Amino acid sequence: MAADRKRFLRRLTTVRARTTMAATVVVGFALALTAVSLVVFLRHSLVERVDGIAQVRAEDVATLARQGTLPPALAVEGDDGSITQVVDGAGRVVAVTAGIPRDRPIADFTPAGSAPEARTVKNLALGDGGSFRVIALSSATPDGPVTVYVAASLSPVDDAADLVQGALAAGAPLLLVLVAFTTWKVVGRTLRPVDAIRAEVADISERSLDRRVPVPATDDEIGRLARTMNTMLDRLHAAAERQRRFVADASHELQTPLAAARTDLEVALTHPGSTDWRDTAADLLAANRRMERLVRDLLFLARADDATPRAPVRPVDLDDIVLSEAARIRGNGQVQVDTGGVSAAAVDGRRDDLTRAVRNLLDNAERYASSLVTVDLSSDDVQVRLVIHDDGPGISSGDRQRIFRRFARLDDDRSRESGGTGLGLAIVKEIVDAHGGTVVVEDAVRGARFVVHLPTR
Repeated sequence: MAADRKRFLRRLTTVRARTTMAATVVVGFALALTAVSLVVFLRHSLVERVDGIAQVRAEDVATLARQGTLPPALAVEGDDGSITQVVDGAGRVVAVTAGIPRDRPIADFTPAGSAPEARTVKNLALGDGGSFRVIALSSATPDGPVTVYVAASLSPVDDAADLVQGALAAGAPLLLVLVAFTTWKVVGRTLRPVDAIRAEVADISERSLDRRVPVPATDDEIGRLARTMNTMLDRLHAAAERQRRFVADASHELQTPLAAARTDLEVALTHPGSTDWRDTAADLLAANRRMERLVRDLLFLARADDATPRAPVRPVDLDDIVLSEAARIRGNGQVQVDTGGVSAAAVDGRRDDLTRAVRNLLDNAERYASSLVTVDLSSDDVQVRLVIHDDGPGISSGDRQRIFRRFARLDDDRSRESGGTGLGLAIVKEIVDAHGGTVVVEDAVRGARFVVHLPTR
């Protein structure tokens, strides 16, 4: 019983129920206001009509009185049951509608001037009960001033108003029921796609992000909501896939040096007498450095994904960073580095991040260059342009976007001992994007040509 009551109360708080109740209340208020206004207007119009007829009758009788031709018994006109009476200044009835007693006046008020005055009188003297509309009109006669009274029954007015009130009282509830029923059905049909969307979203889990909510055929707010939900699910699905691939690739990259180190140690411990422990230590140190570099890159990308607050932006002389990193590559003695095209260039940014981006680009160029790496740096009023060009095998046009993805490496690079982890260029793009710039691979006669654009300070 309590569960049924709770379920009923929950249904009353739904959008469908609230909309139906609101529509019914608004329409009910409008109907009540309209009904009252209609009855008041109808009664006022009918009373004005009664006043007009009575005033014409009073003026006709006043004309006869002024002419001295007023008969003692006035003719009955129409079938509205009106009573006409003429009273002199002494309060004596000098003329009255035929068949009506003339012992006392039907009203005791007189108009203040020559204009007629109308009043509503209940339980009119000489009348048969009910309300009457009495018109009083003063007039001068050869025998002195008189007051003409014309009393018209308001029973037809009351009957017409009661008829309209009865019709409204009977029809308004039916109309309210119709409005509530129609609103309930229309809102329910309108919200049916929303309920389908809710049910589908409730069933979607992290293992079924490929599912999508149904999109109604109508191009309205609900249709746009469904399309927005599907777009959001596309983003979540893509993010989950990226995270899944990221974890799988990271595990693979960490597993390789760990497995190599473990193998070296197992072999060394199996044959301790014939093991060159210096070479073993050097191999383990190289594996350790590789894992350290990989973990450092993973930590940087994880912080970038979490939007971790970074160091504040400050003025940075990019040419100092480029020349310093170029000198480091030159000191390795593997390739020549031409920095003749480096000129002064200043940007607003984070020095550590920009140093990391330039270092990754130069390390990548050194890894693949045959003998020469060329570095150019220039700036104008709008942007700074950094170009790093190596004379290696180059990058095909189909791979120029893929190489900036995480763990994305060319197929022949995976088997090379000198190959990187596939995170260096992804970190470059992350840093350049965070500084409002772009990094692309442009066409070159030979080798790979990386071009970075950053906003000028």
